[in-house]
Amino acid sequence: MSDFFTDFWSYYIAAIALVGIVWCVWLLFSQRRVAKVADATQDTGHVWDGDLRELNNPLPRWWMWMFLLACIFGLVYLVLYPGLGSYAGVLKFSTQGELAAHRKAAEQVQNEIYAKYMKMDVKQVAADPQAREIGQRLFLNYCAQCHGSDARGSRGFPNLTDGDWLYGGDPATITQTITKGRNGVMPPLGAAIDARLAGDVAQYVRSLSGLASDPIRAARGESTFKSTCAACHGSTGKGNQALGAPNLSDNVWLYGSSEASIVDAIQKGHNNHMPAHEEILTPERIRMLTAYVWGLSNSGAGTGSGQ
Repeated sequence: MSDFFTDFWSYYIAAIALVGIVWCVWLLFSQRRVAKVADATQDTGHVWDGDLRELNNPLPRWWMWMFLLACIFGLVYLVLYPGLGSYAGVLKFSTQGELAAHRKAAEQVQNEIYAKYMKMDVKQVAADPQAREIGQRLFLNYCAQCHGSDARGSRGFPNLTDGDWLYGGDPATITQTITKGRNGVMPPLGAAIDARLAGDVAQYVRSLSGLASDPIRAARGESTFKSTCAACHGSTGKGNQALGAPNLSDNVWLYGSSEASIVDAIQKGHNNHMPAHEEILTPERIRMLTAYVWGLSNSGAGTGSGQ
């Protein structure tokens, strides 16, 4: 109620609220005076079902007091709580403040649970059943939208269970990724590499990972790969975790391994964004998530698939 563009709207809302209550009180007392003057047995002339007549009886006293108390309650409420435009009320109550208080109380309870895990090594946390359950719930809330509820990813989103990492899978790197986010860019090379040459490079890339390829076209694409692509992916195509450049010599593909998919990546590029969570998650939650994600691809933690 306090976020108005101009003061006019604040006064407008306040006036409507106050005038409405005053009008209700006026209506009550004006009708009470009419009821005193009118004959209690006066027939209004309205008849239903042949003999059911409406009489002009005065309002019951208990009903009048209830109506008046309701109006008084409304005025007291508007003094104590926000409701009159930008007026915050004597108690300074706000739903945002209430939410912040509830969140702070919840975090205090959670931090008591997290406290023991903050003193443990991430790998020990990953081996703890209760910690894995907490981490899984955090993952489902904050990560599953992109990586899937099973953490196996989808097109353009990495599989977190296979041990193949763009930036590294050690606990410190995972923490950095969750906290600060990542922005992996594959620049579009369509201006420098035409479709035919891009197809040859795709054949060479497919050969690096043991996929079926045309050896003649792959040989033509090798020189282009080493002069243009090796700067990020390395001369052998094994990638560079410092840059987030994928390993092209294994059988893990973010956007597909077909020639058409690879050509599309070469000519149009890709821009992958992992959002930073440092403004969303507390350090304690980030640690629990780190342990859970690390454990997904490390059988030594008692979870995930072994490598």
